[in-house]
Amino acid sequence: MTRTVLESKTKTVVIGFDEPFCVIGERINPTGRKKLAAELEAGNYETVIKDALEQVACGATVLDVNSGAVFTNKMAEDPRYADNNFVEPPLMKALIEIVQQTVDVPLCIDSSVPAALEAGLAACEGRPLLNSVTGEEERLELVLPLVKKYNVPVVAISNDDTGISPDPDVRFAVAKKIVERAADFGIPAHDIVVDPLVMPVGAMASAGQQVFALVRRLRDELGVNTTCGASNISFGLPHRHGINGAFLPMAIGAGMTSAIMNPVRQQEMEAIRAANFLMNHDPNGGEWIRFAKVLEAVEGGLSFSDASAAASQAAGGRRGGRRGRA
Repeated sequence: MTRTVLESKTKTVVIGFDEPFCVIGERINPTGRKKLAAELEAGNYETVIKDALEQVACGATVLDVNSGAVFTNKMAEDPRYADNNFVEPPLMKALIEIVQQTVDVPLCIDSSVPAALEAGLAACEGRPLLNSVTGEEERLELVLPLVKKYNVPVVAISNDDTGISPDPDVRFAVAKKIVERAADFGIPAHDIVVDPLVMPVGAMASAGQQVFALVRRLRDELGVNTTCGASNISFGLPHRHGINGAFLPMAIGAGMTSAIMNPVRQQEMEAIRAANFLMNHDPNGGEWIRFAKVLEAVEGGLSFSDASAAASQAAGGRRGGRRGRA
């Protein structure tokens, strides 16, 4: 059975077909978040710390850390800041260090800049997930050696030099190519987590059907774990959380094993907790019963975030410091 093992300093998370769905918190990402980007430019990590704590309290077992910030003011003073290769490596190092000081869960190092990926790998304790490699030849040659050098798993995105194909057979072929090229570097399939690329259902009516079929093929034919940007399915549509909340358990039923998503959304997290129970990935419903206490606190007037934080603090006193499953 395929098992992708991630580690922090003291916690282990396993992504696998017979494991609870792995929620990778997406919020430490300045893309499209002007306030966060401005804070990072000023060396202010208050929102990063808040987002790290909140996401873990709400159920994220892995945190994605993205360094793709644009430092507009510094760019005007120093043209080097227009180059992500200059900005991202030191920023990634700082983000990894801050997040590791704040929470103890495995991390997902997320950047399009290879030097930033390596800066994150050098700063990271444990065994992070690297995000990401594509089927583009240049990207394969830059990222796969890092994956081998640091012995970490990697997200493989199913696009190549021709772009993102609307044809799911082409996206499967790209994923297969990445798995085969990784094997040439001595990287096993269980350390490849494929993102089959979820298309917006508002633009492509068959987007959901496509990804469910792709996930089944990736599991059955390549034996790899899978992930996605979960909110892509509802892009541009009203009441997105309802669509996301339906999509996630359907994807889990098809065999998807993780998603990069916002865990602070109650509707999506409730759907995942229920799906884990229904898939028999929650022994005796223990996690569902604990989560039900959070829902009861929400019904009593607390926000989902506050109720989750209170439950997390109450549970914290019962957990030891030895390495344990997150």
